[in-house]
Amino acid sequence: MGYKATSMHCVLRCLCFMLLHLFNAAQDEDIRSCRTAPCDLVFILDGSWSVEDVNFEIVKKWLVNITSSFNIGQKFTQVGVVQYSDDPVLEIPLGKFASTKNLIEAMESIEYMGGNTRTGTAIKFAMDKLFDLSERSPLGISRIAVVLTDGKSQDEVLKAAEAARKKGVILFAIGVGSETEEAELRDIANKPSTTYVFSVVDYKAISRIIQVIRQKLCEETVCAAKIPVDSRDEKGFDILLHLNLAKKAKKTQGAYYGVKAYEVTPRLDLSEATRSLFPDGLPPSYVFVATLKYKGSVLAEWWDLWRIQTWDGKTQMAVTLNGIDRTVMFTTTSKSPEGTQTVTFRQLTGKLFDEKWHQLRLLVTEEDVTLYIDDLLIETLALEAPAGIFISGKTQVGKYFRKETTVPFEIQKLRIYCDPEQNNRETACEIPGVVSTSFQFGFTIQRQHLDFFCTDFSPLSFTSASALKLPAQFLPEILLSLIAHHPHSARRKNEASLLYISGECCTDNFALKL
Repeated sequence: MGYKATSMHCVLRCLCFMLLHLFNAAQDEDIRSCRTAPCDLVFILDGSWSVEDVNFEIVKKWLVNITSSFNIGQKFTQVGVVQYSDDPVLEIPLGKFASTKNLIEAMESIEYMGGNTRTGTAIKFAMDKLFDLSERSPLGISRIAVVLTDGKSQDEVLKAAEAARKKGVILFAIGVGSETEEAELRDIANKPSTTYVFSVVDYKAISRIIQVIRQKLCEETVCAAKIPVDSRDEKGFDILLHLNLAKKAKKTQGAYYGVKAYEVTPRLDLSEATRSLFPDGLPPSYVFVATLKYKGSVLAEWWDLWRIQTWDGKTQMAVTLNGIDRTVMFTTTSKSPEGTQTVTFRQLTGKLFDEKWHQLRLLVTEEDVTLYIDDLLIETLALEAPAGIFISGKTQVGKYFRKETTVPFEIQKLRIYCDPEQNNRETACEIPGVVSTSFQFGFTIQRQHLDFFCTDFSPLSFTSASALKLPAQFLPEILLSLIAHHPHSARRKNEASLLYISGECCTDNFALKL
């Protein structure tokens, strides 16, 4: 009897161990980040005489550093390498290696060729021998080519690059040294060139752009959606759009008349499966932007403006407003045993709790996070290296801290931009009284001194040849003030030469002559 009980106990222990192992394996498969995002990635390397042996060794180390950031295999990133001079050579077929170790060994064994520079031929070769033969082409995964060259091509590149783009291949161009031509790099790369073209002074300098290249490759794999912003589309996530808030919440007036916002009530549940919002996780660096207003008892509450939970309700990432201490908290993943890390912003955060509209912006990088309130830089706090996120749980907006109850508040914008450079382009011109650097009003009024009294502004004055920066919403007040204070200048053209007003964030560009 005792023998049977012992045997049964062992069987149960083994069964529990197997179930726990299967559960952990399933959990691991639900972790998403740039490392796990599927991608066909091809490097097209200049191996001409101008590169030289010593620099080609630097290139190989650079390759190893870049590819070490990704999980290698059929489900993840597949890497191919082409070296070219007079003719291209297939150094590593796409998807040949299923492990990082074997891929690195193959990269380190590539031998420098020498010869002329035929970049266009190499791009076409990469299409014919790698991308077109990939078994994953019909699956719609990201297809990326990185062209590294140190001189002008001796054949035509535009035709080959355009043919690759038509087949959905994203091309980056990296120029090394003074012999490369900017126009040719732009012909090779996708647009805009500010995103897809890089130039460095020499081969030693390519190590300085490793992190940037990793970020850009990541943006292409995890950020499929685009958000229309001004004259360009930004890769990112419009969370209000994904939550279908326009059909769930009552529309209300935003920060300005005619600007749409949404009234969130406790009856709403703004939750969505993380798998549908962020199927491949988030890039290591991004910009979080929220324009919101809340009042009454909420000012003294502790609540998550946005959070990502695990399947069992634990917070992985969050932007939290603490009304008790009037602080802002940022939580993100961590490689530490705890799995998460939280930092608290305490400087000048009290202005968020005044019942007015505000823009809260966070620039998140692998090293730190910076808080901006209405375009004002508040504080930068250090972070540990982040890990991926579990996509098996929920993403939620406007929830009380550690509760499932929705907070009553108003929201106008809630976005995550994948390109950290968007932090330099994003402005809070949507907030009344915020002076935005995106708008410059240059006046050349002859022998006039103008005083303007604009909504939410102190009296403003400036003289000829000076410049004033204001949000474009104040254009009507400015024009009325100009006419009211200087009726002669409005009627007599010889008194005023030109009033030029331009804006890129909130209105179209235009000019007015007086």
